[in-house]
Amino acid sequence: MDSSLQTQQSSRAASPKVDENGSDDDSGFSSSGNSSTGRLPAVSFTRAHLKHLNKQLEGMEPMDILRFCKILFPNLYQTTAFGLTGLATIDMLSKISGSQPVDLIFLDTLYHFQETYALVDRVRARYPALKLHVFKPADVSTVAEFEDTYGEKLYEMSSELYDWVAKVEPQQRAYADLNVAAVLTGRRRSQGGQRGDIAVLEMDDESGIVKINPLVNWSFHQVKAYIAENNVPYNELLDRGYKSVGDWHSTVPVGEGEDERAGRWKGQDKTECGIHNKRSRYAQYLEEMATARPQAQAA
Repeated sequence: MDSSLQTQQSSRAASPKVDENGSDDDSGFSSSGNSSTGRLPAVSFTRAHLKHLNKQLEGMEPMDILRFCKILFPNLYQTTAFGLTGLATIDMLSKISGSQPVDLIFLDTLYHFQETYALVDRVRARYPALKLHVFKPADVSTVAEFEDTYGEKLYEMSSELYDWVAKVEPQQRAYADLNVAAVLTGRRRSQGGQRGDIAVLEMDDESGIVKINPLVNWSFHQVKAYIAENNVPYNELLDRGYKSVGDWHSTVPVGEGEDERAGRWKGQDKTECGIHNKRSRYAQYLEEMATARPQAQAA
């Protein structure tokens, strides 16, 4: 990958920050922003207002949703692993005039396909104004360093711990370091699994981040057609039977008639990597990491 990519890492793994003021069950109040900073939230909604916004956005085209979100949300970013939906979003944003740029956040697990890293460089060449923030697992920058710290094949030995170290913690660090209020995602209902009933706007009560799914109503074929019609760079693996591309160790081509994400964690009772799940299920790994790392260093 181009060495000029902006890589941001902290010196230690950040612990989850629960937004104590992000949700009030009595008032129905939801807000974005990190309450632990002591600042007012960047965005606040009543639950009724959030429901109203989703009702209005439901019938809008993705480009119009993006225009609306660029106006409404401060500190707006796009999180992407450079899948087809994220690539379509990047291209749409490039065609929207306005003073507020939308930077990208890329979680580099260190285990992406080489085709994915090559795609990142092609995307940056196609969209030179694009600013990319790369976040890796804390304190490591190569697979060798990762495996020296956590052991080989952590993704097999403890998949949830791997998700925390490689994805969840770097994401939380990205949100904190960049002061993120809202993020554009590539999730769509047609991807199935836990994504079948997601809304256009979602409030993550634990992180306080607003998640925006601008292409939520599009099918895989609609996204693929947009990519072709607009000559958007895409991952070469899609021409080899892949539809959803993640880490090389947990992604395989999709068979005839299988849903779009059938190639992710095939044979496992798993459909998400953790960044779209409740953070509390990973909290136990913070303590495990705190004790395991000194032991590994001593060994």
